[in-house]
Amino acid sequence: MNDNIASQIHDIKDIVKIPDNSIFIYYGLIILALIITITIIILVIKYFRNKKVNQKKIYFDILKDMEFKNSKEDAYLITKYLRLIVIDDREKILANELINELEIYKYKKEVSSIDISIKNKLTTLLGIIDVK
Repeated sequence: MNDNIASQIHDIKDIVKIPDNSIFIYYGLIILALIITITIIILVIKYFRNKKVNQKKIYFDILKDMEFKNSKEDAYLITKYLRLIVIDDREKILANELINELEIYKYKKEVSSIDISIKNKLTTLLGIIDVK
């Protein structure tokens, strides 16, 4: 009986060593995952860093939504924000004309309400100004 088992075992070949590269694949996947994660983090940081608030648009909206209740304060606000918004030479000329017309509302203790022509010039100027 032992001879029978020995003859069956004699046909078995020696153990063959199979090359194992799984450790390299594992480390390669970890490095790839780290690179992808770092890239995503950098892109998210750049996206939020570049998303700045457009101050000119805020100033434009303030001027556009002005209600003209207190003419003295409104004259100062119009002057302040127009100087911050205008860029082009044509816009600067129109803004300076409007600011000069607003001088009568600034330095007096008691002032009347802002004239309709000034309001119309402001709306015309706001229509010309290009705010992106």
